[in-house]
Amino acid sequence: MPPPLDPQRSPWQAIAAGAFGYLVLSSMLKQRMTEITVQEFIADFLLKGQVSKIEIVNRNYARVYVRSDDPNAPYSGQILKMNFGSVEQLEAKIDMTQMQLGLAPDQFIPIHHLNETEPGSVVSTIIPWMLMLLPLLFIRRAFKDIGKMMDGKGGIGGGAGGGRNAFNFGKVDMGGRDLKSSVRFTDVAGLRQSKLELMEFVDFLKNPAKYDKLGAKIPKGALLVGPPGTGKTLLAKAVAGEADVPFYSISGSDFVEMFVGVGASRVRDLFAKARKNAPSIIFIDEIDAVGKKRGKSQMGGNDERESTLNQLLVEMDGFTASTGVVVLAGTNRVDILDKALTRAGRFDRQIPIDRPDLEEREEIFQVHLRNVALKPGLDPKEVSHRMAALSPGMVGADIANICNEAAIFAARRKAEYVELQDFELASERVIGGIAKSKNLMSQQDKNSIAIHESGHAVVGWFLQYADPLLKVSIIPRSSGALGYAQYLPEEMALYSKEALLDKMCAILGGRAAEDLFLNRITTGASDDFEKVTQMAYGMVQVYGMTDSVGIISFNPNKMGEYAFKPFSEQTAQQIDTEVRRIIDQQYKRCKELLEAHKDQVLALSNALFKKETIGYPDLKEILGPRPYPISGAYEKFVDTRMLEKEKKPEAPTTEPVENPTIVPEPST
Repeated sequence: MPPPLDPQRSPWQAIAAGAFGYLVLSSMLKQRMTEITVQEFIADFLLKGQVSKIEIVNRNYARVYVRSDDPNAPYSGQILKMNFGSVEQLEAKIDMTQMQLGLAPDQFIPIHHLNETEPGSVVSTIIPWMLMLLPLLFIRRAFKDIGKMMDGKGGIGGGAGGGRNAFNFGKVDMGGRDLKSSVRFTDVAGLRQSKLELMEFVDFLKNPAKYDKLGAKIPKGALLVGPPGTGKTLLAKAVAGEADVPFYSISGSDFVEMFVGVGASRVRDLFAKARKNAPSIIFIDEIDAVGKKRGKSQMGGNDERESTLNQLLVEMDGFTASTGVVVLAGTNRVDILDKALTRAGRFDRQIPIDRPDLEEREEIFQVHLRNVALKPGLDPKEVSHRMAALSPGMVGADIANICNEAAIFAARRKAEYVELQDFELASERVIGGIAKSKNLMSQQDKNSIAIHESGHAVVGWFLQYADPLLKVSIIPRSSGALGYAQYLPEEMALYSKEALLDKMCAILGGRAAEDLFLNRITTGASDDFEKVTQMAYGMVQVYGMTDSVGIISFNPNKMGEYAFKPFSEQTAQQIDTEVRRIIDQQYKRCKELLEAHKDQVLALSNALFKKETIGYPDLKEILGPRPYPISGAYEKFVDTRMLEKEKKPEAPTTEPVENPTIVPEPST
């Protein structure tokens, strides 16, 4: 019994199936017929009286029907295929043979001429048409599938303008996204100030009557601004989870398509669905993909991105009220957003999502340590204390990566639990890369790197505002660095002129040590020079910290906003001269400091050459107590006794290489 016809099947599919079946049947019939020659036909069949009739098909070949009344005869009852050269010659041979047998003309074997359509000719006729129609069918099917995806399960359908584009391109695909968020503020570690501001949105959504009675209106939007990995999306989910309202999440790039009008249609469709289920929250991640400043398009004509932005502006604050709909958006490029988008009435508030400070990093570590199998007896608070101090400047994504890498290190050494040394190795890997198992560095280059790192360490040790050094290593890393130094910078928002000069002097310590104690210089200080040059130009050109140039500010990051250079050539020369003077002055100061502590530099470089990794206890033993101890909030969190328990990595094998390239060491 044949299967029932599928009502969704296209008629073209039925035609293709029929043609395929016809070809298969024809080929089967061809395969059943045995081919014989004219000589075999006359000798074995015609002379023996085994032929019942003959059919000549399209004057091309003949079908010979063998009689079936003699079951012992060969090919009894079968149809044989006979090829020939000329029809007239074949008929003449057949008539002559029958006359020789003494048969009368009315007893001759009947010969029929047939004209049949061959499968090959049918295929040769259909194939050109199929080659033209199949691409169109595939395109139609692709558009149909895309339309189903755009209007799939959980999708936003039928909104204002949602169906104005063919194949449902104007629909917003919400399938697979959490319309009800389960994240709460307790799941978000740190970010205390940001959570306080966002709690007001939760209160607005939960108790709107309280604010309506006082004449207050719910803010229409909040812009979450911060570096990547700081938790902007997680905070938006927490707002939706706390308010217990529908949460619609979409990326800014989802609005932009190659088809004109699709982005604007999706914006209309998204807001229509949000209004229908109000109160609700819309979260647009990476809004800078669609919200860049207008008027700078180089394409000419209608710009799809600008039309999408215009529709977004209208939906947020236009003739149609977005009552009960809160729009949250995340970006790390607020400087390139259109001013019409960031004004009050659209995004009423800009909430900064800053990098976590020391205490917030400790909270984030405690959250990620919940899923890590720590060694029995190892207190998670102790680990979070230690790692929070060793991860300055890191964001939540970096901290999650450190915890994951620590578990990987433990699995690599086939341990059942994760120990403190795994977290420290993971921190080193995130900052500088994994240590190489083989070291092909020559003794001369190893000594050069030891002198370079010792210069940094000694200068930073004896300067008040330089970052305290915790560990220094000359083991090559997978990132290409031949040296590694781990500092403990104090987190502060303001830097004095003296602090910047001390940091510049410490950065130049590597090159100064090479110049003083090796009488040759290497390429290892290239990254140091780049940092020092940026700091010097910042002091002169941005912060107004010099008397010769004065209190002016020309931020290099905003130079693109000017049609021409905002200062004269004379001012530019003054800036360059002052920058060179500052750098030369700090380099001279650095060399004087190293000469005064020559013995400590040589002692530290010898220790580095032998041990390859030196921690805080060894630094303190070689250089003596630091004149300016670690101060501020770090006194509560850094336990120097734990540094004595650090596991020293095994020294890699050293083999000489020719002309090595020294790259700068990474530092935090």
